[in-house]
Amino acid sequence: MFARIRRILSQFFSKSRTINNEPLNKVSLVVIIIIDIFILINVFTGIDDISRWHISPTAAYPCYSEWQNYQTKTTKDKDYDIVRLSLPYNPNNQLSFQRNYQQAEVGHLGKVSKTCLQYADYKDKLNNPEKQEIIKTIDREQARISRLEQTNSTIKSQYDSTLLEKIAGQGREQSINQVSAEKAKQTLEQNNRQISTLKQEISTLKNELLTKPENISFLAFIKDTNQFREVEKGYQQASFWYPSIQLAFQSLFLLPLILIALSVHNFAQRRGYGLVSLISWHLLVIFFIPLIVKIFEFLQIGVIFRFFFDIISALFGGLLFLINYIYILLIPIIGFGIIQFFQKFVFNVKVQAASRVQKSRCVNCAKKIRHLDTYCPHCGYYQDVECQNCHNLTYKHLSYCKHCGTAQNSSNL
Repeated sequence: MFARIRRILSQFFSKSRTINNEPLNKVSLVVIIIIDIFILINVFTGIDDISRWHISPTAAYPCYSEWQNYQTKTTKDKDYDIVRLSLPYNPNNQLSFQRNYQQAEVGHLGKVSKTCLQYADYKDKLNNPEKQEIIKTIDREQARISRLEQTNSTIKSQYDSTLLEKIAGQGREQSINQVSAEKAKQTLEQNNRQISTLKQEISTLKNELLTKPENISFLAFIKDTNQFREVEKGYQQASFWYPSIQLAFQSLFLLPLILIALSVHNFAQRRGYGLVSLISWHLLVIFFIPLIVKIFEFLQIGVIFRFFFDIISALFGGLLFLINYIYILLIPIIGFGIIQFFQKFVFNVKVQAASRVQKSRCVNCAKKIRHLDTYCPHCGYYQDVECQNCHNLTYKHLSYCKHCGTAQNSSNL
């Protein structure tokens, strides 16, 4: 097993830095590396763009997060907060909420939820100058309350100091505090009365805002759990499948590149085009790197991860670290399967040798040789092996002897 891996790695590095079995010079190697980096950056950019081709769950269900936050809030002002969120300060030069939601469909596959578009329509109906002015008034009064509370806090923190100054007989003009001890209580009471009045005004304004017909309709709509349960279900399903959809689109981008590079590489090897063979080999490696990276990303967030997550959550509760044990066992198995696939089907030595012998080519470098050549004049590779049965020389890497038809052991190939 380890000998095979070493042989594979040796062949890999040999193919990556030789032309017609001759090592690349340093300048050519630098040029190849620069080309590799440039293409790799563009490949990652391309798969990143195509992965966003399908509309994301957040864009398909843009109202879900606001509805969920509204549902989980327990504060008494949650109705005002959701209405306030629908009333931006500057309505000028701004797309409506519905148009803004629909923009997510432009240039993407998929549609925005109809419930969310209806939700956006309700929000658009809320926005008018009268409600904007109410919101601005509430914000101004809230700011006044904050300033008064900050003043009260400062007076309270300085009160002990003002008492000590009074006991010591220190003059007011020498004090470092804002208010004298005599006036501290009076100022605090006055500020508290103003705060109470402002809070009452704010409460009245909020009630006035919430009793507007458009706001009543909007709040009734958002409290309709039947419609939003469908949104929640759709969002969860979209989130579950989105990593799989992204991997499918990324594979759709990469697989044609891999097939083209593989075809060009095999063609160049058969024809003996060394430079084309080298570049196509590098391209093949470059195209495989993002695919492998994206597959491993998918394993961490995709359907398989969710499947294991749900099973372990159901069986073992909080022992989610067991998922890591499963991946530690699963990933080497997947890697072994990939290696076996390429060994048996893509870079199968026996299949390559059979094709090359039929075309009178070297079984190692695929260059044209004469039928009776024992060694390749291009790479020096020995073409034959002794049959274990009749002891005549037969083709290396082929399964049967050309003289007696006896099956050859893999160790002799």
